[in-house]
Amino acid sequence: MADQPTAQTYTEDNIQKLKPMEHIRLRPGMYVGGTDSRALHHLIYEVVDNAIDEALAGRCDHILVTLHDGNAVSVTDNGVGIPVGIHKTEGVSTLQLVMTEIGAGGKFDRNAYKVSGGLHGVGVSAVNALSSELRAEVFREGYLWEQIYQIGKPVTEVAKVRKLEPGEPTGTRITFVPDFTVMDHNDFSYATLAQRFREMAFVTRKVTITLRDERVKPIPMETTFYFEGGLRSFVQHLNRNRKALHDPVYAERDVESAPENKEPYTIGVEVAFQYTDSSTVTELAFANTINTPDGGSHLTGLRSAVTSVINRYARKANLLKEKEANFSGNDTLEGLTAIVSVKHPDPQFESQTKVKLLNPDVQGAVSQVVSEAFAEFLELNPREARKIIDKCMTSKRAREAARKARDLVRSGPSLLESSTLPGKLADCSQHGGEAEIYIVEGDSAGGSAKQGRDRHFQAILPLRGKILNTERARLDKILDNNEIKAMISALGTGISEDFLVEKLRYGRVIIMTDADVDGSHIRTLLLTFFFRHMQELIQEGHLYIAQPPIYRLQMGKNVEYIYPESGLNENELLLKALKSYNQPDKVRVNRYKGLGEMNPDQLWETTMDPATRTLLQVTIEDAAEADRIFDMLMGSSVPPRKRFIQTHARQVRNLDV
Repeated sequence: MADQPTAQTYTEDNIQKLKPMEHIRLRPGMYVGGTDSRALHHLIYEVVDNAIDEALAGRCDHILVTLHDGNAVSVTDNGVGIPVGIHKTEGVSTLQLVMTEIGAGGKFDRNAYKVSGGLHGVGVSAVNALSSELRAEVFREGYLWEQIYQIGKPVTEVAKVRKLEPGEPTGTRITFVPDFTVMDHNDFSYATLAQRFREMAFVTRKVTITLRDERVKPIPMETTFYFEGGLRSFVQHLNRNRKALHDPVYAERDVESAPENKEPYTIGVEVAFQYTDSSTVTELAFANTINTPDGGSHLTGLRSAVTSVINRYARKANLLKEKEANFSGNDTLEGLTAIVSVKHPDPQFESQTKVKLLNPDVQGAVSQVVSEAFAEFLELNPREARKIIDKCMTSKRAREAARKARDLVRSGPSLLESSTLPGKLADCSQHGGEAEIYIVEGDSAGGSAKQGRDRHFQAILPLRGKILNTERARLDKILDNNEIKAMISALGTGISEDFLVEKLRYGRVIIMTDADVDGSHIRTLLLTFFFRHMQELIQEGHLYIAQPPIYRLQMGKNVEYIYPESGLNENELLLKALKSYNQPDKVRVNRYKGLGEMNPDQLWETTMDPATRTLLQVTIEDAAEADRIFDMLMGSSVPPRKRFIQTHARQVRNLDV
């Protein structure tokens, strides 16, 4: 145990007072959520959010985001430009004040911005502090103004560069290079940014957002997002691979709020939602155009209103009998794709990264708008209303069947009970954060894994054949599948509504399948199951994919293993490896078609030994996009899947399977 601090070792000399920019660099998690790839992209979002605020104020209608070589990024808008004059109380240029001081910005003054995503005067300052270099260019008052900063400190004065050309628009351009002595070394992802800006363009109607990637040579890649239809178009976009039961329900209204001891203000509410034949729920929530992935009061208001309106209509139309219980929220949400966007003059978020909206008055405002619009829709469209009620009734019956199935298996010896482990599980002696379980394809591979593992912290659960495609099955059918029951029992977490991540018996859950088509299929089925019914397992960073070798190369006593590599098929990998040998014709090549072909020592050395193995951690960068992909590839609709295969067929040419 480390020595405890004493009065002699813990003194006034240990107390430090950091300057704001120093604090950002020391604790970036407080400001941008960390130092990983997600936080790196968040730097761009902070700058773009400022441009979006200009659009909300009616001063901007075009935003250009450009990815340059060397991980430089520029964000340009055609707003009015950041003020550059000397601030009357601080005595420095307002541009420098905004870029270098925490709590400085125009978002505190409702005369400048009635609605904005920026609240704390932190966003662009945090970007500046976490950039090795940042260049601010302001097109304003007839001139181009410029100031350069390094790790948040100005290295030049705010100065005029040149006069603006006739017709040249006003606005701001921020160009920065992340400081990779603080941020993790990652590249900006075009796909990740495109998904985010597509959402922004849907939520901010009639604003053009262009993403340009100059890293692509010789012709840069460019995508422009512009949508007239707002959230209605967004819902249709998300449901393009699903069968919709009706046209989107859409409403956009302003709701007056008059809190005690405050001046009255208006909350803007825009909602769109649509039921499909899917069994999944897709929900997106935005506050002042900021995506709030953890939801909040606006999403709560939408959910409660949908459920109450459906129950009232079903009772009134005698579709729910007197003795029948009301639909629950889970019944009314199944198959729903819903988006809610609110604009609030004083939004309260859970943190600087704005993952959850907390304003209590928003719940009532959204509930009011949804209730009025949805009730009117059901009254005017009785045929569609009946489809929705039937959908809820099917969901209710399936949920009751699933509950009965859970109660039935719990009433006796049960594979769902964590205290009753499946007989095929070879458990380890310790559990918790350092323990791990390998979910292995087949008894043969399971046998090798059981012999090769470290019994202290590695458990093995072999699965027989391919598990059920849970994208197309209801919960009662899923619980009837022996292989799935074995997994639920071994992990100890429960499933779906009963899932509790704190009951997980292992720190790492590792999928280990053969490096062939069948292995890929089984891995996809398992990922579908975990995404749909144990998603928190992924969100908390517990799910991994093992990387077994494809080839074993031996020349004399020297042995080398060849592993999968992104962008290369098996033949290309083999040729690349053989080029490193002086006499490639004398190299003995073994192709591992399955894990069972490796003896226990080889399996340990290549795939299970923490000192030498490679594990891929499964993450969810974008839940909406992941939902779409699983629905397209594993759902019941064939045409979207066929189009996807035809589009990507060239990318999997010459595979040796």
